[in-house]
Amino acid sequence: MQLKHLITIIGLTCTVAVQAADLKELRIGTDATYEPFEFKSPDGKIIGFEIDLANAICAEMKRNCVFVESPWDGIIPSLMAKKFDMILSGMTVTDERRKTVSFSDKITDIPYRVIVKHASGLDGSPASLKGKKVGVQKATTEANFADKYYAKAGATVMRYESTQDSYLDLAAGRVDALVGNLVEMKMGFLAKPEGKPFEFAPYEMKDQVILGYGTGVAMRKGDDELRSEFNSALKTVRVNGSYKKIADKYFDFDVYGK
Repeated sequence: MQLKHLITIIGLTCTVAVQAADLKELRIGTDATYEPFEFKSPDGKIIGFEIDLANAICAEMKRNCVFVESPWDGIIPSLMAKKFDMILSGMTVTDERRKTVSFSDKITDIPYRVIVKHASGLDGSPASLKGKKVGVQKATTEANFADKYYAKAGATVMRYESTQDSYLDLAAGRVDALVGNLVEMKMGFLAKPEGKPFEFAPYEMKDQVILGYGTGVAMRKGDDELRSEFNSALKTVRVNGSYKKIADKYFDFDVYGK
């Protein structure tokens, strides 16, 4: 009986292993420098809200998520070169990007804000930052906003490869303000010791043409079957409560928005 039981266990284990190996890969491009959406743990593992969400969606799709790191400013060209199947990396949906890629249904909808030093006298508006240095991440919607509003008002726009680089310069006084995603800046900088001397400015950034319509997953145009499959799985995790359960691990408000 013991031998028979052992053989049964081995058989089941092998079956599960074969089934896992048979799952078709879904290669997902991400810039793992955007805490808490996607970032690295101390042991180098890519973690975060969108990583957990992707894994839940992949489970619904019966696919095996494989995350491929890519610098942000080259992430769309890498998608077009078929280095991965989609981009899940806090990418804002804009009309300009829609000219190149197609987007899934909405993933999140989070406002953009400006960080300045406490008691700096800067309210974050373009007028208040005339003659100042404003930091942004390269190839982002906030960089386009900074070009249109801050540069034209007389500020110098400083572009960074990653948000971490911009935080280092803000803490060191090499820039006077940072423009970016409210949640990422709150959790990736303001909530940390180096962020204590800083705060969100009262100015609210508004320009839907530039700042877009929330975030989504970018895919190559023509990948309609993949887009439909992804959207169906996303809807399922929204309805069955998985999305909220994952979001509650990282946020204390509704990150999905209206």
